[in-house]
Amino acid sequence: MNELRSSGTWVIILSLFIAMIFNSLPLPGVIEWGKPHWVVLVVVYWVIALPHRVGVTTAWFVGLFLDILNGTVIGQHALALPIIAYFTFIIHLRVRVFPIWQQCLTVFVLVGIYQVIVRVVQGMLGSVPETMLYWLPSIVSALLWPWLMLLLRYWQHEFRVS
Repeated sequence: MNELRSSGTWVIILSLFIAMIFNSLPLPGVIEWGKPHWVVLVVVYWVIALPHRVGVTTAWFVGLFLDILNGTVIGQHALALPIIAYFTFIIHLRVRVFPIWQQCLTVFVLVGIYQVIVRVVQGMLGSVPETMLYWLPSIVSALLWPWLMLLLRYWQHEFRVS
């Protein structure tokens, strides 16, 4: 129990839990199309900040839980999130030193890749969205990245997550 408190594992779990809640909240009408991928953003942040603690395995478990929570095909998010975590891990040292606009662009690409993977799985099941609004969450997620990053960085330092 002391290790859980001293290492800040609870902060990582809580942030992922909050992201899943935000991800599950319904939004009205067209606004639903622009809902950011909160879980992807939080996983990307923790992989960049603490790659030795949060990685592909964590992303797989989070993706599996997200599949269950959303009622989607088991494996859809459990496939996409670890791939994003792996890509993030590969570039995490570079992303740390990027200026904020380049980080936003990187997040835009990572969320876009995530959406492509999910769309391919949905396409294999025959339920592909017919509108270009499908890609709006990539833009919204990239625009929210600076604020989410600042909040999670504050939590990381405040609660000494290492």
